[in-house]
Amino acid sequence: MELWIKWFFCVKELRGACSRQRTFVWMAVVLAAISIRTELLGVTSFVRSAFIHESRYRLLLHHFHSNALNIDKLCGIWVRLALRILKPVTAEGFIVMIADGLKVAKEGRKMPAVKSLHQESANNSKPPYIMGHSFQAIAMLTQGAGEQMFAVPVISRICEGLVWHSGNKKTLLDKLAVMFLEVMQHIQMKGVLVADAYYASRKIILPLLDNGHQLISRARINSVAYYPAEKKKVKRKGRPKIYGKKIRLRNLFKAKHSFSSAQSPVYGEKNVIIHYRVIELLWRPVGRKVRFILVKHPSRGRIILLCTTNQIDPLSVIRLYGLRFKIEVSFKQAIHTLGTYAYHFWMMPMKPIKKGGGNQNLSSRSKEYRQAVRRKIDAYHRYVQLGCIAQGLLQYLAICHRKTVWASFGSWLRTMKTDMVPSEMVVAQALRASLPNFLLSNSNDSDLKKFILDHADFDRLPGFKMAA
Repeated sequence: MELWIKWFFCVKELRGACSRQRTFVWMAVVLAAISIRTELLGVTSFVRSAFIHESRYRLLLHHFHSNALNIDKLCGIWVRLALRILKPVTAEGFIVMIADGLKVAKEGRKMPAVKSLHQESANNSKPPYIMGHSFQAIAMLTQGAGEQMFAVPVISRICEGLVWHSGNKKTLLDKLAVMFLEVMQHIQMKGVLVADAYYASRKIILPLLDNGHQLISRARINSVAYYPAEKKKVKRKGRPKIYGKKIRLRNLFKAKHSFSSAQSPVYGEKNVIIHYRVIELLWRPVGRKVRFILVKHPSRGRIILLCTTNQIDPLSVIRLYGLRFKIEVSFKQAIHTLGTYAYHFWMMPMKPIKKGGGNQNLSSRSKEYRQAVRRKIDAYHRYVQLGCIAQGLLQYLAICHRKTVWASFGSWLRTMKTDMVPSEMVVAQALRASLPNFLLSNSNDSDLKKFILDHADFDRLPGFKMAA
């Protein structure tokens, strides 16, 4: 029960995103249901896990489509709350954020923005092509106990699949840059974005640099850069030459004497020696100097890292890029534990899409139809944003109330390491086991408890008949 009191204390901070008290309490019910459900079957699982009466199912559906819950305000409040209750990782005064893309399979033929997507993966369980939604997500790197790190999801949005205007040529990179800058408006610090090689582009780097932020990424092995041009003593007509000698970055690995040795700063590695070289060169895509860090790892091979600032130590750059996988761990928990992307809202007036179809062009559709599509996309985003917040709250309980979580777990694991921060699955089980006691106790009269009891199906609430 103590976990639920601490959980609801944080949820109350989100009240400002709701225009009415009733909307806020329904949002709290959804957050609770996402956190404790055992099966990921859309909104019906909320009814079962939170012991809500079946007649309230339509009200839950309406909640995701209602403008009473403002998505942008909700995201901003969640960012500020996460900064207060968690310990974000910083590097030389920059707060560390991680970005990545996620493709979610969707079978619905009447779901806006569903399109044919290509998946580049060596995993045999992933087909090369799927029909689904393409998301871009941003997470905040957070310190756990000891050396443990967590990627706390901040925002996730569908970034392709719809063409609103025929002249709109914004790419995924443009949209991610806008998302990142919107998030950083709520943080009173400059940020460094850690992302893979796909995001090492001028469309990401220039907007970030213009606003004082930085990027850490991986450069492709066939990348080229330039030495600065030598200044000529005699001035001539025309613009001075900027770029000097061209160099292929992979050729720099041949100069073995230029590399330094150090203990590997990569997460989870001990007693491993790496060799690295730092060089600042002009990179033509951004038209300015960029720091490149060439790394030779004894087992992982060679990699070229890119950093847009020289304020961060090279070993810190290697360490931060090594933590980029934490957002992929966060995706795994979001998909398999919380069901953050397990929505099934479909749009009745929509013409069924064909398998293998691409972007849906709305430039010639009526105003009413476009508004209906926006309403459905907003419903998807509300569902996903609440899933991100639910996961962040589970991570908060795991980090800040570890002992209470393990004491309330009430189940068994083959390897229970109670001295370490538990996973989201363990916290969800602890909340699930203590929910009936929270609802039936007389020691706490929270709005969430009263609301659930007012809408509960008492035939399914464990312990109610005994308490009565």
